[in-house]
Amino acid sequence: MSKQSVEKEVTAAFAGVTLGAGIGLWEAQAIDDYACEDIRRSNREKDQKTDWKLLDYDDLQRCHSSLSFFDAEGMKFHLPAYIIGSVREKVDDPLFHLIQLDEFSLSKLESLSNMQRQSVVLYLQWCLEQDTYSFDHISIRRALQEYWQN
Repeated sequence: MSKQSVEKEVTAAFAGVTLGAGIGLWEAQAIDDYACEDIRRSNREKDQKTDWKLLDYDDLQRCHSSLSFFDAEGMKFHLPAYIIGSVREKVDDPLFHLIQLDEFSLSKLESLSNMQRQSVVLYLQWCLEQDTYSFDHISIRRALQEYWQN
């Protein structure tokens, strides 16, 4: 499977997704830093809220820990940018957040539509074809079987 097919599916599945009231990239960094409410609000003002395709890969990489602090809306908005950035080798992959599925991480994925879930499945299947992810293949297969392909 090609990188282009993964990108195409993810882009189509997440077309039109906005951040809404979800936690944004920089706001999540403030949460990670235990920042006060004023800084959290200030960071939120910097967040991209309307078009995930405008997210900068350098910012995504710099704020990779934000994946741990997004809520469901924040994850839905940022996940396609992280996946495409990963496929393009511009950011570290978001695999941990897609294959280590506890109650909290599952709550961040609950708002994904069937089409969005299927695009994540395609990405995970692409990862299985990459030697780079050989260490994670067992966990990827388990996550696909137990969660993503249900």
